[in-house]
Amino acid sequence: MNWHNKRVTIMGLGSYRDGSGISATRFLLDQGAQLTVTDLKTADQLAPQIKRLGRRATRINFILGRHRISDFKNADLIVRNPSVPNTSKYLAIAVKNQIPIETDISLFFQLIDRKRIIGITGTRGKSTTTTLIYEILKLIDRWAVLGGNITKSPLAQMSKVTKGGPVALELSSWMLESLAPHQISPYISVFTNIYPDHLNTYRDIDDYVAAKENIFLGQNIQDWTILNRDNFFTRKSGAKTPGRRMWFSLKEFSEENGCFVRGKNIYCRLNGKEKRILSLTDIKIPGEHNRANVLAAISGALAYGAPITVIRKAVKNFKGVPNRLELLRTVKGVNYYNDTTSTTPEATMAALQSLGDAKQKKIILIAGGSDKGLDFNALAREIKKYCRQVIFLSGIGTDRLKQLVTPAAEVASMTEAVNLAQQFAASGEIILLSPACASFGLFNNEFDRGDQFRRAVKKL
Repeated sequence: MNWHNKRVTIMGLGSYRDGSGISATRFLLDQGAQLTVTDLKTADQLAPQIKRLGRRATRINFILGRHRISDFKNADLIVRNPSVPNTSKYLAIAVKNQIPIETDISLFFQLIDRKRIIGITGTRGKSTTTTLIYEILKLIDRWAVLGGNITKSPLAQMSKVTKGGPVALELSSWMLESLAPHQISPYISVFTNIYPDHLNTYRDIDDYVAAKENIFLGQNIQDWTILNRDNFFTRKSGAKTPGRRMWFSLKEFSEENGCFVRGKNIYCRLNGKEKRILSLTDIKIPGEHNRANVLAAISGALAYGAPITVIRKAVKNFKGVPNRLELLRTVKGVNYYNDTTSTTPEATMAALQSLGDAKQKKIILIAGGSDKGLDFNALAREIKKYCRQVIFLSGIGTDRLKQLVTPAAEVASMTEAVNLAQQFAASGEIILLSPACASFGLFNNEFDRGDQFRRAVKKL
């Protein structure tokens, strides 16, 4: 792990302030590596990121707006942004030339003792579960770290990581794939659920599940794997884990280790001994799906050894994560909710079920965007059940949704969507941004989409 004077190609600087690409760039510069940063975005598009590098930028060879074959043949190491698909022809060139390929996450796992790491993956609920686990951990250890797919690389926090505290990492399927060659997984792995997603990237749902299962395949019998007993795919995956298994469920189950709901309380069973953890009324974030996220977080914290009193305190104080069913404002009796990270039909369905009332149809939904090859039929039924009006953001996913949901308006900007929604809404109703689609096209990413919604609502 000595990169001094090594030739390193960073593939994808990225757009997040402390994201994978820019954090790997900073870290490897500090290690004395000779860096080439290549990105399909232009210098103008990446100007804010390059500015963040400051004087360090003068030490980097930037190849922007394109990739060069030579940068993937004549390097000692390739560090790819996790969003770069495995099918990239440039990565294939690196493989052919036996050049190792890493991500910021796979580098990080080789730098610290993995027994400090709690990793969280799943289609839905990753960020909420990861953040709540972090909130619990930091009550135990002030040097606890939150990072990963939650837009902040752990490499950006090495000064804090070196203090020796626990690390809660949200891990995407692409990040987990980069761990597979090293046969390494977190000491505690939390698998929230699986629903169809990224089917424009993976061959099928089984291929997607296989990528997610890397969260536990590198474990040993001393490690912990925590899985959703209520989800078909994660329940099936539970048979494959080499670690100690713990389930979580919204329903009571017998015998095995895990956390579950009994009556109006959450209980946990470990090695045959049951303990009451807290009341469901202690959970402040809305929705059945968020109860499941809390159960997952409690399970992870218990596996780490957190006291029940600490867990209870953190859950009671937890108000959720920005961009996930986030109540922004109430204007003239209308509530504005930002749920921009709902990029799948199932996630938007959960939002509608959490906030909606089928008898009143009080939701004006802002949805749509770019396509990930997912099935919208069930979502369309839920939209008809809960929504009085729908406003679609332009995109290929929208073109498919419009065939199932009529009538609906379509707009080409977030400002237009919010202004139109305000015209439709009456006091006591809800304007909900919950897209069910990816953001690319009108927005840089889902967080840019949420930020534009936030700014538009603030101006009302």
